[in-house]
This record gives sequence, C-alpha cells and structure tokens, in this order.
Amino acid sequence: MTFTEGFISELVGRKATVDDLPIGRVADFVVNKADATFPHIDGIIVKTAQGKRLVPIDCVADIDHRGTVALSMTPKEPAPPDDETLYLVADLLDKQIVDVDGRKVVRINDIEIASTAGRLRVVAADIGVSGLLRRLGIRAIGKRLTPAMYRGAPRALIPWSSVAPITEKNPAQVQLSIKESKLSRIHPSELAEIIGELSKREALTIVKQLDDETAADAFEHLDRDVQKSLIEDIGTQRAADIIEEMDADDAADLLGDLPEEERSKLLGEMNTFTAHELRELAKYPDDTAGGLMTTAFVWIYPHRTTEATIKKIREIGPGSEFIYYLYVVDRRDALLGVLSLRALLLAPPSAFVESVMETDIVSVLPETPAVEVAATIAKYDLLAVPVVHESGRLLGIVTVDDAIDAIMSPDVARHLPRFTRHHKAHAAAAESD
Repeated sequence: MTFTEGFISELVGRKATVDDLPIGRVADFVVNKADATFPHIDGIIVKTAQGKRLVPIDCVADIDHRGTVALSMTPKEPAPPDDETLYLVADLLDKQIVDVDGRKVVRINDIEIASTAGRLRVVAADIGVSGLLRRLGIRAIGKRLTPAMYRGAPRALIPWSSVAPITEKNPAQVQLSIKESKLSRIHPSELAEIIGELSKREALTIVKQLDDETAADAFEHLDRDVQKSLIEDIGTQRAADIIEEMDADDAADLLGDLPEEERSKLLGEMNTFTAHELRELAKYPDDTAGGLMTTAFVWIYPHRTTEATIKKIREIGPGSEFIYYLYVVDRRDALLGVLSLRALLLAPPSAFVESVMETDIVSVLPETPAVEVAATIAKYDLLAVPVVHESGRLLGIVTVDDAIDAIMSPDVARHLPRFTRHHKAHAAAAESD
C-alpha cells in the first residue's frame, strides 16, 4: 500500500474501485478497540448501489495519492449493525472525547490515520481549526487563494494514546481493564471535574468505562446532585458496587441524602457487614464528628510485638492508605492507646505494643461539631483524630482532609481543588490472635 498517512476527512467520499472500475465511495472506517493505544482499522465501509458494504482491511489493495481506494474484491458483506462495532466517522467525528493528558473534554474535528508496522492505524485526533477547515473542504480552496493564511491555521493533534472516547457503542470491545484504561491516568478529582462538565448521558458513558474502585474515587469528588443523578441511572447493583468502594464517610453521606426506598435497595445489594456499617454512619448529622468519620482504620491488640505488627502492616499495606496511626483496642473495641508509625519503627522488635503506645489520647465524641473537630486536629497537629463513644468504644476516625472539607467556606471551595485524598484510609482492620 502506497498510503502512509492522512486524515479520514480526505478519504471519506473518495471512489472505491475493483479492477479500476468504480463500485462506490468510502463512507466510514471500522475499528476494534477504540481505547487501545493506536487501534488498527479492521475494515472500510463502502457505500454502493446495493447499500453500505464492509471491506475487510486485508482486501484494500491500495490507497493512492488522489485518495482512490483500490479493492481486491467486490464487497458483499453488509456493514455491521451500529451496536456491534465502532465507526470513526459516525461515532467519533464531531463527538466529545477526554484528552487524558490535558485533563479536559474536547471535540474531534478530524482523525489522523497512518500505515505503521504493516497495519493501518488510528494515530491522532485533530481538535484544531485546521481539522475543522479540512472537514468543511475550505482548506484546499484556501491553499490556492490565500496560502499564507491557511498555512498558519493551527493544527492541534492529540496522540490517540491520550484519547479516551466517550461512546456507548460496543462497550465490550471499547472497555479495557483498569490497568490499561487511559482514564485511570487521571487523578480522581480531575476525572470528577471532567464528568461534571459532560451531559448526563456522556457522564454515564464515562462511568460505565471505569471499574468500581476508580468510579468510587471519582464519585467522592462529585457534587452531591451529580452523584444522585448518576446513581439513579446506572442501576441498583452497579451503584451499590461503587458505593461499597467509596470511603465509608462519603458513602454514608451520599446514602443519607437518598430517599429511604432507594437507600434500602442499595443497602440490600451490599454485603451485610458494609450495609450495617453504612447504616450506622448515616445516623449522624453531616456536620458532626460522627458524620465525618470513617470506619476504615488500622487497629491492633496491645499484646502484639512491634515486629509482628510491622509484619501485619506489610500484609495489609497494599489495601490501606492511612497507616500513620495504629489504634490499640481491647476485645470490646475500647480505645487503649495510639501508636504512630514512627514510634513503631523506632521501637525494639521484641517490645510489646502496650509498652510503646501513647495512652494520653486526644479524641472527640461523635456529637462533636465539625468546627471543633477541625480545631482539635489543628491544635494537636494531627493527621486524624479518633471518634470515641462515651463508653470508650472506638467508632472511627476523622482524617485531616475531611475536617478541612467540612469547615471550608463555599467561596474558598469554589476556587480550590478538593483536598487530595492520598491520606484517606481504605478498609484495613488489622486482625490479631
């Protein structure tokens, strides 16, 4: 094939020939995994007198410099149904995409393709003026009439490796595992901003392409109204799966804002332990320590050695983000002391936790107002403060980011990104014999 690179707008509408005889015109291009790094084109759609026909890419003999597409056979197979494949023209041109590296939503004006490694591949999306002019057929005229002006028309090409299409078509092929998903490269707060800019339908499409954990991370940064709107439309089971992956305090706040009937349905789809935990958290007002706390923290028993404790932390570490404090409890969950990670690492390996833990504990009650919680964290320079029942039982912890979020004024919140959640805890209960 003499074709090396070009734009699909330059090929759409061109003649398709077999043995130099025209049989139709190029109408579209079929791809498999739109979310792949540089997806290869599987076929070309040719509009013939008999209707649209699929030409496998192996049957495309050449694309010459004039844009004529020479075929090695007359296409007879009908074009695949819209819900069984993805079309570059019909599904992507003029549609919004996520620019993963630019962290923004943009619109595709044209698509660049190239012949690489013996395959015709999608290599870039043109989102600039140049692509729009090319689509409108103005650029070719302008080259002849005002060459200087049109040479200056900016080209804004985004490599396809940084493009995440927003499409409901062919989800089984478009969706990849989260390790491969381009959307996983975006910080949850930025992903939430992107989702917030989209229409409801487009936002749902993005959520469907995320695994539960990534969707949960993004949900935690969404406005409550957007959260509830998406929950209503993604289905009870999927919504429950996402909420289960959210930090417990955020999940409880969301559930607390839903109608009782909807909340009960969602809790009914969750495992018994999580559902019970969220029901308990949802009882507390949002502006109290109980409403801010999470039950995801690391706890240990006092009779462990520091060596055994470090070993245990290594086991649960990959699933835990907040391991700066370890909370020492007895068999009835009464809080006995707090052990910082620093103190744990500096203690002799054979020392027992109870001999190195801090027993002068700073804590708050579940009814403590959010402002007082934040003041306590600031006064004692803490990353988290334990929330303790009046009986002494440890209920949860309030992390510094949630405390800041709770007291931040709306004016400040509008101008600052949400405090990063790298210090939030996920499920990490350290079990001891």
